[in-house]
Amino acid sequence: MTKFKIIAATIAMSFAGLAHADENFVTCGSCKEWNMPVKPFNVYGNTWYVGVNGLSSVLITGPQGHILIDGALPQSAALIEANIKALGFRMRDVKLIVNSHAHWDHAGGIAALQRASGAVVAASASGAIALKSGTHVTDDPQYYANDVHVPKVAKVREVREGETLTVGPIGITAHMTPGHTPGSTTWSWQSCEAGKCMDVVYADSLTSISRDGFHFTGKGGEPDISGAFAASIAKVGGLKCDILLAAHPFFADTFAKAAARTPERNPFIDSGACREYAAGAAKMLDKRLGEERAAP
Repeated sequence: MTKFKIIAATIAMSFAGLAHADENFVTCGSCKEWNMPVKPFNVYGNTWYVGVNGLSSVLITGPQGHILIDGALPQSAALIEANIKALGFRMRDVKLIVNSHAHWDHAGGIAALQRASGAVVAASASGAIALKSGTHVTDDPQYYANDVHVPKVAKVREVREGETLTVGPIGITAHMTPGHTPGSTTWSWQSCEAGKCMDVVYADSLTSISRDGFHFTGKGGEPDISGAFAASIAKVGGLKCDILLAAHPFFADTFAKAAARTPERNPFIDSGACREYAAGAAKMLDKRLGEERAAP
């Protein structure tokens, strides 16, 4: 089994214990481990990791304000805020918060982070529906609507394919990559250091995992989304990509790269990382589609 499939299987198994008694605290098989604090660190230039052990949150800093990607679990918000402050940045300078996909483990903390900063929140059209409702959309492959509730985001700006959102001189571009969720969004931007600019990609999850009874190939009135999912994977593999970050840090070896970084060498710089990530996802999807088509 490939590393990609092993990690994806771990993610799928972690949701077996999913439960919540309070929208501000979600529990699951991996939530405690995922939410362990991590010291924030620089990735490249004005790009910083401010997330937790198993759930990414990335800060892009600028002279007129900052952009934050993802909010992890509801209980992660305080840790993300503490990491931002530990780097010497102020929450009120976070002007924009964007989301990869609106599952509770990547969007649960966004409402609290928005309140702490006053930032504009932006997401895909489907993602905006989920963020404002505090639960999943009805066509989510992995969860039924109302399975889990997290704090609602009162106002969300909807973004389009290829749209670039700016905060002063810094900008971030949305790439719609539906499949893992209907509103999955991959984000890209440029970070510069010592006169050298790199294309950074924050790739959304590309794992083809689902609740029981869901078929990516369509069945029982469900639409066939297999082609769209495959196209999303290919899109991520084809992006300008010098540095890969992912919604779950282990998909991009984020911490191993940070630990191996030296003044002379930055392992985050890897022009093949997005292609490798997409290739693993494509193999997983192909296997899943084959199983669905072979089933009676």
